Amino acid sequence: MDVERAAAAPPPENEAPPEQIQIEDRLEDAARDGSDLRRDALAGLTAEFKQLPPKYFYDELGSELFEQITELPEYYPTRVERSILAEQAEAIVAAADPQCLIELGSGSASKTRVLLSAMHAAGSLHTYVPVDISEEITRATANELIAEYPGLRVHGVLCDFENHLERLPAWGQRRMFAFLGGTIGNFDRPRRIAFLSRIASLLGPMDTLLVGTDLVKDKARLEAAYDDSAGVTARFNKNVLTVLNRELDADFDLDAFEHYAFYDAEHERIDIRLRSLSDQLVPVRGLGIEVPFAAGEEMRTELSCKFTRSSLERSYSEAGLELVEFWTDPDEQFALSLARGA
Repeated sequence: MDVERAAAAPPPENEAPPEQIQIEDRLEDAARDGSDLRRDALAGLTAEFKQLPPKYFYDELGSELFEQITELPEYYPTRVERSILAEQAEAIVAAADPQCLIELGSGSASKTRVLLSAMHAAGSLHTYVPVDISEEITRATANELIAEYPGLRVHGVLCDFENHLERLPAWGQRRMFAFLGGTIGNFDRPRRIAFLSRIASLLGPMDTLLVGTDLVKDKARLEAAYDDSAGVTARFNKNVLTVLNRELDADFDLDAFEHYAFYDAEHERIDIRLRSLSDQLVPVRGLGIEVPFAAGEEMRTELSCKFTRSSLERSYSEAGLELVEFWTDPDEQFALSLARGA
């Protein structure tokens, strides 16, 4: 069956499609065999200033730890974003008028269900496209959603959306891309503009982009969110070393590093690092190298950029997008914004 052709048009109103769930696998072999990790780790561990991409946090344990982080009293972004979605879902759907919701990094679709419900209530819900690297969670979520929303078609796409964005199939529906959770903040400015530009190139005249962004605020509030008193974020940060030990036959001693997160006011971002507590030489046998760390040396593991409305608007403009709507909570901690192609 030609999947892309089958998905090019919405099913007739009140008629269920012949196949409600389709999962399209567009992962590259490099993502399957771990060569992406080997490439990124070799580049990051041998650089003058060491750093690792944050996507390698999220093995099974890392995902569990992040779920714990979202429930911590210090970590406000997830709660506040959910509150904005709950309050503004009807307005978002009215402004975007989508028939198809494409979620980048969909996971369990826990936050986007409120958007699907608003689309369903408006009578415009035809297709949901979860984009994720996990087939197991994508299939499980798809089965839950078709039970919740009769007639819904779920077309899952398995890929690394940052690298394979252009591999999403073409559609004939009005689409809303959703990129939630403040994940856009993990990209530094050049990568952010490049990524948004690629999304802009995919948007048709009736398509929109919904983005969640954390906002600039008090330094103490920001730093507490990334260095909680229970130490869960520290365990989450160190988990990337566990991933390297397992996948690359490395010998990182987690107790030989400490978690360090600080707000960089000049660049309006939280900078998350691991700091070596001593001089050490770490074998990484899967790469055939030994990695030296000096006492006090820091390795960046994540950035979390913060925004104002004006800085977000500039990013959109540079990427060929136009800010259409901007929603925030009463305390202006977090924002959802809707953009179209300029």
